[in-house]
Amino acid sequence: MNAGQKVLESAQVIIRKTAEKMGLDEEMIKRLIEPEFAHEFALTITMDSGTKKVFKGWRIQHNSALGPYKGGIRFHPDTVREEVQALATLMSIKCAVAGLPYGGGKGGIVVEPKKLSKGELERLSRAFASRIAHVIGEDVDVPAPDVNTTPEIMSWMLDEYQKIIGRKSPATFTGKPVSMGGSLGRTEATGRGGLFVLLSLLSKLNKKSEGTTVAVQGFGNVGYYFAKLASEVGFKVVAISDSKSGVYDKDGVDLDRALKNKKEKGTVSYGKAISNEELLELDVDVLVPAALENMVNDKNMAKIKAEIIVEMANGPLTQEAYEFLAKKGVVIIPDVLANAGGVTVSYLEWVQGKAGYFWSEKEVNDKLKIMMDKAFEAIWDRSVEKKIPLKQAAFEVAIERITSALV
Repeated sequence: MNAGQKVLESAQVIIRKTAEKMGLDEEMIKRLIEPEFAHEFALTITMDSGTKKVFKGWRIQHNSALGPYKGGIRFHPDTVREEVQALATLMSIKCAVAGLPYGGGKGGIVVEPKKLSKGELERLSRAFASRIAHVIGEDVDVPAPDVNTTPEIMSWMLDEYQKIIGRKSPATFTGKPVSMGGSLGRTEATGRGGLFVLLSLLSKLNKKSEGTTVAVQGFGNVGYYFAKLASEVGFKVVAISDSKSGVYDKDGVDLDRALKNKKEKGTVSYGKAISNEELLELDVDVLVPAALENMVNDKNMAKIKAEIIVEMANGPLTQEAYEFLAKKGVVIIPDVLANAGGVTVSYLEWVQGKAGYFWSEKEVNDKLKIMMDKAFEAIWDRSVEKKIPLKQAAFEVAIERITSALV
C-alpha cells in the first residue's frame, strides 16, 4: 500500500466511524466518502531541449454541498491519485470545520519541480490551468498553492485561465501575488491561525502563554511563522527543526539566527543541535508537528511528553499514535482545525476578489481571529457536551454541516 492509499484509507475510516456513531445511513456515508468528480490527465510539455515530456496530473472535486470546491495544487514526484483524493476529502471536512462556504478539492502533478527550468515550470503550470479551465471558476472550483507551488505559479495559472475565458476572474485562484489580487496576511495565515486556536484552548484550560514551552518540528512557512508569532505573545519556543537538523535552547531559540543559518548554511542549528526525532520527545508543554504526515507513530508515541499537540502539518500523527495519546490524556488540536488559517485567508482573498475591494493586513488578521475563534468554540462545545476528543468533535461538526446541506 503506497503512502497515498494509507492517507486515503485513514481519512475514509474516520469519516465512516464518525458518521456511523452519528447514526447516518450507508448511502449518506457513501456521499460523504466518494468524490463527485475525478479528473485525470496527461500534460505534454516542450522542454528547453526541444523534446516533449509527459506529466500525469489530477484535479479531484470531492463535495460541493456547502459551496465551490476549494483546495491546493501540489507538484511532487510522489504524488498519486489516492493522495490527491484523500486531501480533497479532508479539505471538505476542513472547510466545514472552519465554517467556510466551500467544499473540498485538490490537484496534483507528478513532477520534481527543482529539476525544471523556470520556463519549463511556467509551461507546465499553464498547461495544467488550460486542462482544468472548463471545470473551475470562482463559483465552481477555486484552486490555490500547496506543496512546491507558489504565488508566482498561481499568477501563471490565473493568467492562462483568463486568456481562455476571455475576461478577468481574480477570484478563481487564491494564494496569488498581492499585485494580482492576492490578500495581505496570506503568507503568515496558517501559522497565525494555529496560534489563535492554541490561545483559545489555553484560555479554556485556564493556562497562560507566558512561559509555556513549545517545540516546533518543521521550519517551512507554517512552522516558522507559528514559532515567530508564538514567541511574540509570550510562549517560550525552546526547540525548532527542519528536515536536516534541529536546535534546542532552554532559554528560547533565537529564531532570527536560526533563519539566517538556514539561508546561509542550509540548516537551522546552532548551539545544541538535536535531531527531528529528539525534538518530538522533548519534555515541553506544547508539541507542534508542522512538517510531514505520520511523524508521530507507533515507534515514538510512548516517548511523547507534551501535554498538548497542535497538528500544524496534515496528518502528522498516525491513527494508532492519535488513539494512544488521546487515551493518555494528551489534548490534540486536529489538523482540520489547527491549520485551517490558510484556507480561511484564502476565503477572505476570494471575497475580496469577488468584491473588488481589498482590506488592510490588520483587517485580514482581525477577521481571521474571529473566524478561528468561532470554529474552535463550536468544536470545544461539542467535545465538552459529548465528552469526546477534539478530533472526533471536529469531524462530527463538519459532517453535520455537510449533510445538512445535502439534498
